[in-house]
This record gives sequence, C-alpha cells and structure tokens, in this order.
Amino acid sequence: MTPLLAVMWSLFHPFSAVSPDPTCSLQGKFDPDFQADGDFIIGGIFPMHYRVEPAIKNYTVKPAPAECQGFDPRSFRWTQTMRLAVEEINQSQRLLPNYTLGYKMYDSCATPITAQQAALAVLNGGGEAQSQVCSGAFPLLAVVGESGSAQSIVVSRTLQPFRIPMISYFSTCSCLSKRKEFPTFFRVVPNDNYQVKAIAHLLQRFGWTWVGVVLEDHHYGRFALQGLIREIKKTGVCLAYHEMIPKVYNRQRVQEILNIMKHSSARVVVVFSGEGELTPFLKEYMDQNITGIQWIACTAWVTASVFTGSEFYPFLGGSIGFAVRQGQILGLRDYLVSVNPLRYPSNHLVHKLWGALYGCTLYPSSSRAQLPPCSGLEPLKEQHSAYLNTSSPRVAYNVYKAVYAIAHSLHNLISCKPGRGPFHNSSCADATNIRPWQLQHYLQEVSFTISGEEVHFDAQGDAIPSYDVINWQKGAAGNIEFINVGRFDGAKEAGKELLIQEEAIVWTGHQREVLVSVCSESCAPGSRKAVRRGEPLCCFDCVPCDNGKISNKTDSIDCTSCPEDYWSNGARTECLPKVIEYISHDAMGLTLTVIAVVGACLTVAVLGVFLYHRNTPIVKVNNSELSFFILLSLTLCFLCALVFIGEPTSWSCMLRHTAFSITFSLCISCILGKTLVVLAAFTATRPGNNIMKWLGPKQQRFIISVCTFIQLIICAVWLITAPPFPNKNTQYQRSRIILECSVGSAQAFWCVLGYIGFLAALCFILAFLARKLPGNFNEAKYITFSMLIFCAVWLAFIPAYVSSPGKFTVAVEIFAILASSFGLLLCLFAPKCYIILMKPEKNTKQCLMGRVVTE
Repeated sequence: MTPLLAVMWSLFHPFSAVSPDPTCSLQGKFDPDFQADGDFIIGGIFPMHYRVEPAIKNYTVKPAPAECQGFDPRSFRWTQTMRLAVEEINQSQRLLPNYTLGYKMYDSCATPITAQQAALAVLNGGGEAQSQVCSGAFPLLAVVGESGSAQSIVVSRTLQPFRIPMISYFSTCSCLSKRKEFPTFFRVVPNDNYQVKAIAHLLQRFGWTWVGVVLEDHHYGRFALQGLIREIKKTGVCLAYHEMIPKVYNRQRVQEILNIMKHSSARVVVVFSGEGELTPFLKEYMDQNITGIQWIACTAWVTASVFTGSEFYPFLGGSIGFAVRQGQILGLRDYLVSVNPLRYPSNHLVHKLWGALYGCTLYPSSSRAQLPPCSGLEPLKEQHSAYLNTSSPRVAYNVYKAVYAIAHSLHNLISCKPGRGPFHNSSCADATNIRPWQLQHYLQEVSFTISGEEVHFDAQGDAIPSYDVINWQKGAAGNIEFINVGRFDGAKEAGKELLIQEEAIVWTGHQREVLVSVCSESCAPGSRKAVRRGEPLCCFDCVPCDNGKISNKTDSIDCTSCPEDYWSNGARTECLPKVIEYISHDAMGLTLTVIAVVGACLTVAVLGVFLYHRNTPIVKVNNSELSFFILLSLTLCFLCALVFIGEPTSWSCMLRHTAFSITFSLCISCILGKTLVVLAAFTATRPGNNIMKWLGPKQQRFIISVCTFIQLIICAVWLITAPPFPNKNTQYQRSRIILECSVGSAQAFWCVLGYIGFLAALCFILAFLARKLPGNFNEAKYITFSMLIFCAVWLAFIPAYVSSPGKFTVAVEIFAILASSFGLLLCLFAPKCYIILMKPEKNTKQCLMGRVVTE
C-alpha cells in the first residue's frame, strides 16, 4: 500500500486495522462529480453545497458518511465555467496545440474535512470508481480550488508534499500569502490585506466610526478581523463588538449575537463569512425582524445569488461591499443552458440543480420530500439568476482565469527551450513526463491577457489588488440586484484608491442619506473631545474650550490657545483681537472730565471773587498772596486730572504723574506756608516774640519754592532712571487689554506720594496745634479739616488703587485727585466766599477785630 493510500485508509476508515491481505481495497467511495480525460489532468474543488450535516456517532456502529446539504447553484455555475474553459483550450490552435486538458471535479461542501477528502480523492488513481482494487497515484498537475480560505488551507497543505500547485479562485485570507508555509499556493483574487484596507477606507469615507464585526469561525474570518483591526487604527474607527458565528449551527449562540447587534449603538456591521455559514444566521436575523442595520459585505458573499430573493430586500437591501473584478466569458450562458438532466442522466448534481431551480425531482419514488415530478426538459429562465446570471461574472471569471493560467504555464513549459525558462539551471520539460513542481515554476512567471485584463502573480502568488464596489438595490421584480457604484484599486497612490459614485448608492431602508453610526456625536467647533475612561477612543464627551482657546473644526482633539493679543469669541471658534480698554471719552471718562472742568472753573471763579474783593479784610487777613497761589495750584490739580483721560502714550504717562505730583506739592506747600503764617501770627502777639520777621512774603515764597523743588528733584530722578511708560496689562482680565501707564519705578512712585503725604501730615499737625488759638476767623481750623479730608482721601486711595482692576485703577487715581482738590477748595475757601458773597456785613475789620477784643 502506498503512503497516500494509507492516508486515505485512515481518513475513510479510522477504526479499522490494516488488513494483512496484500490486496488494496477502498474503505469508502468519493467519486468525482465531473470527469474528463486528457493529456494533462487538472483537479477542481468547488463548494457545491453550503454545509455538511455530521453523522451521528455512537461509537457502536460504523458512522454513515456525512451528508452535504443546501445545494448551491452559484457554485455549480463555477464548475461549468471550468469545464467551458477546458473545452475552449482543447479547441484552441494557439494554446496547447496537439494536447488536451482533462479534469476531475469534486464537491467540498464548504467544509475543510470534506475538502481534504476531495483533495485525497483527486490525488488517487483513476480506477477507483470501476474497481475495488486501488491503483497508483494519479498524474495530477494542478488543482483549481478552493473558495473558502479554511478549505484552501487544508487542501494546500495536503497537496504540498507532492508539490502540486493550487490556484484558488476565491480564497482571500492573508495567511495564504505566507510563501514559506504555502509555497505551492496561487490565487487570482486579491488577499484580504487589500480587502480590509478597502473596508477601512469605506468606513472612513462615510464617517462610520462605531461598527460591529461578525465573522465565521475559520481562518478567513480570524485573519480578516486581525487585518481590519490593524487598518482601522489608522482611521479613528472603533469596534463596538466582534462576534463569531459558530462552526456548527447553534441557535442559542446565534440569538446571542443577534441580541448584541440589535441593542448596540453601532448601526454598521462588517461581515467576514462565506455564504454557507451566513445563510442560517441571516434566516434567524430575518425571523427576528431586525432592520436598520447597514451591512458591509466581504468578497465571500457580496455577490451571492442565494440572497437575491425579494424576501431578503427589507433586511439586506442597501448592503455595500467589495467584490472581485468582473470579466466577460463569451459563450458561458449558452453553455449553462445546455446543461440538463437528460444530457447527464447519471449526474446527481444536475438533478439537484433541477430540484433547486424548479422544486421538482426526476425520481418521485425516491424523493424523501415528495417533490413533484419534472421531465428534465423545463427551460431555464431569467429568474434562475442563482445559476444563470452571466451578466457580470466575478468568481466564475476567476475560475476561468485560473484554468487559463494553468494552460498558459503548461504551454510555456512545453514550448520552452533549454536555458530560457524562468529557472535557467533546469531544462525544459518533456510533454510526456511533466512534473507538478515544473509547472509551479512557470506559474510564478506566467503573464497573459484575457478579456483585456493582464493576469500575473506576485512573489507571494497573489493577483493584482482591485475590487468593484457593489451596492444591493431593489430590482424591477422586487429582488436584489448588484449595482456597481465604484472601484478600489490597491495599486494606486495613497488617498486615491477608493472611487465611489455616492449619488448612485441606495442605503439600508431604501434611503438616500447615509446612515449614522458613531459612539458619540461629533464635537462641534468650539469644543474638544474628552475620552471616557475605560471606553474606546470613539466614545467621548464634548467639552467646551476654555477661555482664550478655540477649535475651528469638528472633533478637535485639543483646543488651540489664541495669540497674546487675541481672545476667543463666545462660541470658542475663532480668535478676535482683544478689546483695548482705557479711560477714554466714554460715560466714565466724560463724567470725570466734566467734574474736573467744573472743579477748575469753580476754582477760577473763587480766584475771581478773591481778586475782585482783594481789598476786603477777610481776603487781606488770610494772606491774599498765598490764597492766590493755593487757588492757582488747585486749578492745576483739577486740570491735571484731564491728563489721565485718553489713550496712554509715552509723553502722557510721564506728564500725568509728574504734573499730579508737582501741582499737589505746590498746593500743599502753599497751605503749609499759610499754616506757618497763621501759627506765627498768633504766637507773635506774645511780648518779645518777633517770629513774624522770619515769615515774611520772601520767606513764604522760599518755603514754597523749596518744598516744590524737592518734588521736582524726585520727579527728575524718576524720569531719568525709570520713567512711566504705556503698558498692555492682561493680568486683570485676560479677555481684554488694559492700556495703562506703568509707573516704571514703584519706589519713585511711592516716594512722590510719600512726599506729598509728608507735606500734608506736617501741615495737618501744625494746623491742629493752632486750631484753638483765639481769633474771630481762625483759618487753622479750616486748614486742619481740609488736611484731614486730604489725608483720608489719599489713605483710602492706596488700598483702592492696589485692588482696583483694569482701567478702574486710573479712575480711582483721578477720583482721589478730584476728591482731595474739592476737599481743599471747599474747606479753605467756601467759608470765606460765603462771608464775601452772602454776609458782606461781616467782611469788615471791626467785625474781625471785635471778635478778638470780646474774647
């Protein structure tokens, strides 16, 4: 017994011991579904049924063979496409002239175990159907198969020890591109690395960031999921869930998956599965009447005719996915129409085709389901699209290309000259003694054009990565039609691979608007995304940008800070120039201006009254010269407040502080001089006291000049070392620029104020000492009171100045100037003006002197 037959022995009859009888006998039967002789034999493995019903195993009797269930007319069409391609090649005078191709085709039932049985059967000798005696290994050169990746993995590993090349027409798992693990595997369909990249582009294109994944429990599904996770990491898409359809149908598990789909906020579901595993899953989906889900179909089922019935549209209509490129196969429709039970009376698959298309049987007595009888002459019609759809062949076209790839490689191998083949160290093959590994070498280098498409394989045995974008739309008869709405070309540069006609797409629920599937709604401009703890990145909260920061696009990860002189608007979408704020001619500025002007005018009016009545006793007795000086300095004090109003400039900043300090120093110095004169005048009445000679008009002017000059020196040093300057203050209110005058040197500023305070305190003390001296009009009382108000105002000014925000700092300083000026004016001159204007009878020397005599 050969090693191959020993393997088959263990596979078909695992419980039997090896018989000592040298005669080899088959322990099971696995006949080809289609067979034809030729000079070169190629195999074909197709999933002509959806699934396998496993036999009951009680381990007491030999289990019955597993039964294939769910005949697939679509896959049956693939077998006929292979037969058509072989017949075309055999009739060609250009390709393999004088040689013919033969074939043996088997059914894998979309199951890895049955696919392995088919692979072993196709390797076995040609006489197994006619005799119970096993013959030698069959001269097989290549295999066309399989559709499912799980089946292809098994078949490829089974064929690999014999170095028999295999060309798959529909297995897309990226795992099959591992050349060291699958050195004899080729395929005319792109691998799933490109498919998952295309799906990731599609999800990103339509903003589907929250999706679910349902996959079959095979290599195809697992590797596709891994690839999709790898691709979506680059696009910001997240998986809400990923669930696996069980290998053996389990209704409870299927219902659990459907419950997850129903209650998930993800309304888009990507499905990596073959139609065999998906069929019972979708039936349960329809039984539960679940709608509103946008299906993303993989290449394995996006053009499956089994789902084109009108009953599927309410649930699957609007599905979109990627299909292998379509091609043209001339004569395929006529070839399919020619297949009927009368032509193949002994082929059980042709009988099953008729049963699937017409629901009848040619042998009523043997039918378990008691189907109505049919004659086998029934004509094939358009409604039999599952089998007869040849308008846009895709998988069938891949089968067609695979057969031609083998034929072209054989042709090149036979017609080559020594030293000119792809491997120069090997000689060309003899047509009577071709080995599979020789064909494999030529497959690696084959390149030909068919139906306008160039066919070749890359270093991994893969084909050119290109897909059609298919949308499931409602046809005229209510059934589902596959509409081409775009293309994905993986060979193009990044960003240009996916081309879609969005206006041609009909989405789930027969809608023209794209379904929304996000975990969290997009964050509008003016806010940023804050990821929720423990949840995927697609699940987030929208947090408004902080003051001074903006986001001007949707779904900003972070907010951008505005430049220093800009601030965010209310919506936090753009940076606007900050409002520049200073004491201008607004309501506050105008009010302070009016008050300052009124104060200056009032002071000038008092000065006019005093000048007009300068010869009256009350003016003379109060030292008219000093009074005039005080009134003039008060006028300047009122007017210097105007320098504080308006936009600060370098000159105005220097002027406002120096003018304020010098005018107030002059004013207080004059009051100090008046206080000294009053104090000396009453002291001089004592016998022997001649102090008045030291406080004459010259001495008074000297005192005023010296006191004012000291302030001038302080201001000069201030302006020379660190003068005040305009400053943009953004500390008090970040949304505004407070344009103010910085003092330059804080020490100089407080020295100026301190000196004025020193003069005022000295004046207050001297006046306080003279308040009780006798006199009909003792001016010391008024000076005391005026200095009390002056000191109170400026003592209150210090904390108010330090704590006032923005432009109110300047307003406080202006208010202190005006308040202290009004205090001095009213306290010193209001009583005198009252007597001058309202009580002129008291403005006499006798009245003033009489008061002194009475006391």
